[in-house]
Amino acid sequence: MLSRTRLAATTTSAIRSRPAAAAANRNNNAVGFFSSSLGSRRPLSSAAVPTWATLDPSSLGCTSEPYAVSNLVDGAWVSDSITSQNKIIIPNPMDKDAPPICTVPDTQVEELGPFIESMRKVPKSGVHNPLKNVERYLQFGEISRKAGEALADPTIASFFATSIQKTVPKSHAQALGEVKVTASFLQNFGSDNVRFLARSFGIPGDHAGQFSHGHRWPYGAVAIIAPFNFPLEIPVLQLMGSLFMGNKPVLKPAEKCSLVMEQFLHLLHDCGMEKGDVDLLNCRGPVAERLILDGDVRLTQFTGSSSVAERLLEVTKGKVKIEDAGFDWKILGPDVADVDYVAWQCDQDAYACTGQKCSAQSILFAHRNWEEETVGLFDKLKVNASRRSLDDITVGPVMTVTTERILDHTAQLLAIPGAKLLFGGKELRDHNIPEVYGAVGPTAVYVPLRGMLKEEHFDVCTTEIFGPFQVVTTFDDTEMCHVIEACERMSHHLTAAVVSNDVEFQSTILAHTVNGTTYAGRRARTTGAPQNHWFGPAGDARGAGIGTPEAIKMVWSCHREIIMDSVVPKDW
Repeated sequence: MLSRTRLAATTTSAIRSRPAAAAANRNNNAVGFFSSSLGSRRPLSSAAVPTWATLDPSSLGCTSEPYAVSNLVDGAWVSDSITSQNKIIIPNPMDKDAPPICTVPDTQVEELGPFIESMRKVPKSGVHNPLKNVERYLQFGEISRKAGEALADPTIASFFATSIQKTVPKSHAQALGEVKVTASFLQNFGSDNVRFLARSFGIPGDHAGQFSHGHRWPYGAVAIIAPFNFPLEIPVLQLMGSLFMGNKPVLKPAEKCSLVMEQFLHLLHDCGMEKGDVDLLNCRGPVAERLILDGDVRLTQFTGSSSVAERLLEVTKGKVKIEDAGFDWKILGPDVADVDYVAWQCDQDAYACTGQKCSAQSILFAHRNWEEETVGLFDKLKVNASRRSLDDITVGPVMTVTTERILDHTAQLLAIPGAKLLFGGKELRDHNIPEVYGAVGPTAVYVPLRGMLKEEHFDVCTTEIFGPFQVVTTFDDTEMCHVIEACERMSHHLTAAVVSNDVEFQSTILAHTVNGTTYAGRRARTTGAPQNHWFGPAGDARGAGIGTPEAIKMVWSCHREIIMDSVVPKDW
């Protein structure tokens, strides 16, 4: 049943004053950014905090008492039961000497009882389905409409953009873009569009009274394990998809950024969602695994590293939909044009969000026409990369790969005969980023194509570094078969780009590759996960999509056939 609380997020009454947090005295530009929330880019006033919010993002990392994130289980927010020693302290990612951003419950296995009970209470037929509690389809359509309307409000958008930037530093444009995509997704599924996801179909039977109905059926108790790099977009899109189809999800966000989804759940409650519809669990990986096994979770959707994905697939006996690693390629065809635009898009694909996108450009295959002196593509890439700065967080902390690991990988590649450093390969200057994170400038290493394909080099050349790092190589017309061979030998097939308006070249590459989200044409990119098309891997039966009706139905529901056979003929 819808809560009687009405959405007030888009009105001035939804904003209450909060005292401005005292800015910490810092001696470098990067820390100055954190003290002023959004730096020089449309700063968020400390007074602009929604009524449903439990934190002021402008104060995160600036006060001696860090914000304490809570768990949510079976309709109740839980924080008091978590003892002080069972907290994860999240350091300020931009300044190791600053106060922590927040603390997160370090829930232990022995504290999982309420979560296990909450999951076990969910029937296999779900909370709603095409024959049960059907009014919830309309209720979630209204909740989605209200939440989308809220995120479209500039004040609410800035609240979430700042929260994202404080936990996972990225430029204002990137953080705000994440909020915009999420808002558009929610607006797409307003009103009747949730129940349209559960559209059934019918087929006439063999005789009078027989009719076959195909339905989309929920799984019941499900789990979502979300990554750090898109603290709002990825978990929201998967969370709402699971709810739309009738499931009860437990959400386990990345510890570094879990406060973003905590705040989004507060928004959903303000929009009318019952608190018991979603559980929020903050914990480490092994504890989440225990809940999945002991809570009879029937499906887990995982976005993250391939090693964790393989572990979950093993322990759950395959009951996982994954969107894991992506070593994503871009191929520049022989038809050179719009060089400045292509160079800009390559820079965005490889280094936006400090390269921490599963769709980031990991390797660039450029036709030799692009390296001619009159074209100068590689020089333009270097110039574009040099403009990235800690000041506006167009480059920032690498949250899962240390500086040492990135520089060691660079050295491994440079040991390949013919390899050379195009640019980067150095630690950032004048930073105070904690040692647990990486701090390396945008880097590109050239490796000859034929050398890359050698058995002893291929694995290192196609190892994903989840940071501002790419491999670059070149080819001519006679070596297209080697480019296709390289794409075929890669193990993960998420995104790709064929930058060419040459129809024959396009067709050849597209016909012999498999990546699930592939752009083609002069404006082709690898980093594209908006709300208007499918995003996900291909070539893997375990793969999960995101964002579209097809993705939601594939991941969050299964097919159920009900055959009605009611009339017994008199002469049977």
